[in-house]
Amino acid sequence: MTEFDPAPESPATERRWQQGEDTFSRVYDVAMGITSPTPAAEIADVADCSPNAAKKHLDRLAKMGVVSVNRDGRPVQYERNEGYLEWQDASRIADELTVEEIIDRVGELEEERADYEDEFDATDPTAVSVYDQDSHEAIHDRMTAVSEWHGVIRDIRLYELARQLAENDGHLIPA
Repeated sequence: MTEFDPAPESPATERRWQQGEDTFSRVYDVAMGITSPTPAAEIADVADCSPNAAKKHLDRLAKMGVVSVNRDGRPVQYERNEGYLEWQDASRIADELTVEEIIDRVGELEEERADYEDEFDATDPTAVSVYDQDSHEAIHDRMTAVSEWHGVIRDIRLYELARQLAENDGHLIPA
């Protein structure tokens, strides 16, 4: 090997992205994976692009409603818009199921919610204390049940949104 040959890539420095994937797609993928406000430079590092390119694409994603921007501090921080993800999920459900299937699923979910309300004698999972149990296993079981209850409530919202989309040809409000 001469001094002009490129250094072979080691497994540690292999590219994370598929060849041909454009910068916008990489920034979008990283933005969808972040769970807390993150500066553009950190997103750029993971997306394998310059901070300027990441900022340009993040600002475009913000205009689209995919991410939200906090400009109060320095550096500016970006985070995924959970409402956008819910809308995506609801749109997928509306495309895959009929209105009747969605209504049936909401009924099943409401029964599950009622079962949790009866089990815990509460109407809100955040009002339930999980630590007032005698054993680690009982605490774990209670935490799991409360977490699943939160999931049921989220799914009810999602399927209701999907029903609205399905009944109104992809719109939330009837035309």
